[in-house]
Amino acid sequence: MSQYAALRANVGLLGTQLGDTIRNQLGDAVLERIEQIRALAKEARQGTELQDQQLKQVLASLTDQEILPVARAFAQFLNLANLAEQHHTISKAGRASIEKPEPVAELLQLLQDKEISKNRIEQAVADLSIELVLTAHPTEVTRRTLIHKLTEIAACLAELEQDLAPVQQKKVENRLYQLITQAWHTNEIREQRPTPVDEAKSGFAVIETSLWEAIPEFIRELDTALLPVLGHGLALDAAPIRFSSWMGGDRDGNPFVTAKVTRQVLLLSRWKAADLFSRDLDVLANELSMNQVNDALRAVVGDVSEPYRKLLKDFRSQLLHTRDWLTEALKHDRLQRPDDLIWHNQQLLEPLLLCYQSLLDCKMEVVAEGLLKDTIRRAYAFGLTLLKLDVRQESGRHTAVFSEFTRYLGIGDYAEWDEAARQAFLLNELNSKRPLFPRNWTPSPEVKEVLDTCDIVARHGSEALSTYVISMAGKPSDVLAVQLLLKDAGITFPMRVAPLFETLADLTNAPECISKLLAIDWYRGYINGRQEVMIGYSDSAKDAGAFAAAWAQYSAQEALVAICKQAKVQLTLFHGRGGTIGRGGGPAHAAILSQPPGSLAGGLRVTEQGEMIRFKFGLNGLAQRSLALYASAVLEGVLLPPPVPEQSWRELMQQLATVSCEAYRAVVRHHPDFVPYFRAATPELELGQLPLGSRPPKRNPNGGVESLRAIPWIFAWSQNRLMLPAWLGAGSALAVVVEQGKTELLTQMRAQWPFFATRLSMLEMVYLKADAEIAAYYDEKLVPAPLLPLGQQLRQQLAADTALLLQLIQSDTLMAKEAWIRESIMLRNTYVDPLHILQVELLNRVRHAPETVNDSIKRALMVTIAGIAAGMRNSG
Repeated sequence: MSQYAALRANVGLLGTQLGDTIRNQLGDAVLERIEQIRALAKEARQGTELQDQQLKQVLASLTDQEILPVARAFAQFLNLANLAEQHHTISKAGRASIEKPEPVAELLQLLQDKEISKNRIEQAVADLSIELVLTAHPTEVTRRTLIHKLTEIAACLAELEQDLAPVQQKKVENRLYQLITQAWHTNEIREQRPTPVDEAKSGFAVIETSLWEAIPEFIRELDTALLPVLGHGLALDAAPIRFSSWMGGDRDGNPFVTAKVTRQVLLLSRWKAADLFSRDLDVLANELSMNQVNDALRAVVGDVSEPYRKLLKDFRSQLLHTRDWLTEALKHDRLQRPDDLIWHNQQLLEPLLLCYQSLLDCKMEVVAEGLLKDTIRRAYAFGLTLLKLDVRQESGRHTAVFSEFTRYLGIGDYAEWDEAARQAFLLNELNSKRPLFPRNWTPSPEVKEVLDTCDIVARHGSEALSTYVISMAGKPSDVLAVQLLLKDAGITFPMRVAPLFETLADLTNAPECISKLLAIDWYRGYINGRQEVMIGYSDSAKDAGAFAAAWAQYSAQEALVAICKQAKVQLTLFHGRGGTIGRGGGPAHAAILSQPPGSLAGGLRVTEQGEMIRFKFGLNGLAQRSLALYASAVLEGVLLPPPVPEQSWRELMQQLATVSCEAYRAVVRHHPDFVPYFRAATPELELGQLPLGSRPPKRNPNGGVESLRAIPWIFAWSQNRLMLPAWLGAGSALAVVVEQGKTELLTQMRAQWPFFATRLSMLEMVYLKADAEIAAYYDEKLVPAPLLPLGQQLRQQLAADTALLLQLIQSDTLMAKEAWIRESIMLRNTYVDPLHILQVELLNRVRHAPETVNDSIKRALMVTIAGIAAGMRNSG
């Protein structure tokens, strides 16, 4: 029996039920047409040219009435197939077929085999600090309504794994059918773009539906694994993994994220936390019905029966009072906060810890270690603010504040000053006791918005806010400017301020910038020995290609680690990864272990973007597994760090980076046909019509490719399956060094250097996902004749690069050693292929016969975009 038999059985079950739904709603003829298309797609994938042509003819001949149901059928099936796959990774049947089914236990065994001392393991576990930052980049194409139904479907699949009586089995299958029918009758495309507040609510929904349970269960799993190794589990106040958010705080290029929106999201986050903890307290009050208490708890509640219940019910009333006040506060711009609210985490922890200690003192440890401990774990992980919010703003907006202010003062234009003059001005004001901005100064609306944001940060404090990220940062004054703005707003806590180095030039300049920053006495005193730096993966890859960007990121991190170590400053690297290879994505475990040695010493911060949030954390079991993979990878990176690269490896990697960057830019920046080819061969222009995220797809609406955000840039190329940004330049560079006779050194680097091995593995995955024949079909139908040679050239390059990689890894099959990933991609191809062909037909109509385009055609095009995104899994 195949190790994927259970997965295929679930895919088959869901597909059959979707088919039954379509038959019941639209009749046998429509279902027969869909089944014909599916069969032809399967045969075409097996290399039958006749079936391939027939498939294209059938799809091209669909009437306007047929197109939308067919598109929806394949798109919905891909959502269901993804769900079956997610479920498989956490099911009993799936354990044998996935990599690292028990990541923490496997790591601890490895550490013992390598004779890592108990003290070192104990210290690494105590220091474990991972912060996952949820972001709302516009790649999540599935509506929250449908996500809820998919979660319910997963619960049904889990039930069907049990040994059910026939009656119960039929009941669960009926429930499945109901849910799939509900999904079919639900519009999968949003009518309007989500607001930043909508995006924030989707983050809260992930906490509520999966992470609320997953966090304490993951820590319990970690405790169980550590017990035989260390003799104890984690400390009660341990929170090895915490969550933050950019949703409602990321205003870089998003005019819809205002100070008012940030305030609203901060209050909503507190509202949801109060709601969730009040539910926990309700359950605990029912559980803790015992009478025996210690003196400390008795002193608080007095001589009453059921003292635990009394304490928890009273506290729950206060929490609900707080929630009610937050409801009112959300309706008003300013509302005076009364003193009787539950506002600080310590207020939440006090009654919980009081109950916990009393239960221990009264020999009821088994009760203390149950649901109460789970709630305490949540209190440390989430607190009363649920998700700490980052603020991100572009450095130019801060420069504009001081430029306008210095002109008002008549002392010149800050924007025109050199770095020394800027630093002198900022440091003088940072050391001053008086307020910076006079009351009679009236700033412009743009400047006022920046100042209002700083005011919100100062008002809401360290429990609600995490890091102020400065995009397009390049000089020490960019960081000092934010520190001064926050100081003048009255901030009472040392908020972390992280410069974000994004482009190739930024990354190259990062070590010098941080070195100069740490040389400033005021700054060194202020940061108290801790510095955070954000490394941007998306824009650097778009700027220089994935291979060159990866080396620039590695080199910058390595240099920053050395600089901070010498300065005796603890460095936390914040990785701005996307879901795709072209934006620094890929399997988290491999990515973490490929970082420079020492780069995890200050903990790990990393973004979880777009639809990857759902793929990693959408189900409770899936979230637990993802958390365990992160924890095991960081512990392994700290205790078994990768080797420091040999000088010969560095030199070759630098050569590869230089050549790949030149090859990438020769096409993307310098080929005269590239921009028109890109716009013709992909649905880039049409993507703007899909209401995905709150942020505009371009930084400059009138600009060209250079102004396009990294996400739609990647999204567009994944739609036509050329996957260009993730591989362009890399193969050309490898070919050059192979011609120079350096194959043996490449083999050594792959065997001994995780960073390089991961780069090749990522390329392998991209080549498997790419499909030259599909890309050629887009060209054939959509690209003007003069531009066709460029498409042919790029596909030939893809074929040559793929052949060379297979030669280097000594394999005749891509991803041969990653059977699970290969199976996952191959499983979906049969259902993605018709959507590509249909999308080409629809784009053709939209572009060349706009007078024939009705709402049904427009919606069908949006459905193909969403369906292909679901099929490709990491679209942006």
